[in-house]
Amino acid sequence: MQITPQILENHIVRLEPLTELHREPLRPLANDMSMWPQTTMQGNGEHFDTWFDAMLNATNAGKQISHAVFSKASDQYVGHSAYLVISADHKRLEIGWTWYKASVRGSKINPACKRLLIGNAFDNGAERVELKTAAVNKRSQAAMRKMGATEEGTFRRHILTWSGEWRDTVWFSILKEEWPSARDGLDARLV
Repeated sequence: MQITPQILENHIVRLEPLTELHREPLRPLANDMSMWPQTTMQGNGEHFDTWFDAMLNATNAGKQISHAVFSKASDQYVGHSAYLVISADHKRLEIGWTWYKASVRGSKINPACKRLLIGNAFDNGAERVELKTAAVNKRSQAAMRKMGATEEGTFRRHILTWSGEWRDTVWFSILKEEWPSARDGLDARLV
């Protein structure tokens, strides 16, 4: 498996590998506290630069590939998503740190992004794509099920959030042989 930073795009979104040029366009979008309570670090307000630096540094070090999400319809940036825990030896990776500004949640933006990210992973040799979310985040769990991911279980007291609260984490995955069905489902939602 060989995953490298590159622009990924379809008729709905363009995913741009994160650079310093994305800092200011993403800053106001991240200022929504509702996105951050179950994460390991805050990215809103005064915490944005620390979060952004962590994403950029991990990307530059080859530990992840963060993307700024650009909506073609609105001609503006609308969020962030990343490849995490890239394990070339085991041909798997995780998609995470996904968030969008409130006005595009529930739209075609997330399925369009997942279509690109998951498709690119399998096109480049992945056997497994992993996704996870907080057990209390029912919206994200529903989105993962809707895209055809298989729920694998819950890791209890898995992550200590920035607030000091423990988070239970629900894991999902899509295997290479499951991708054609999930891909067709995502494609049908993007028409």
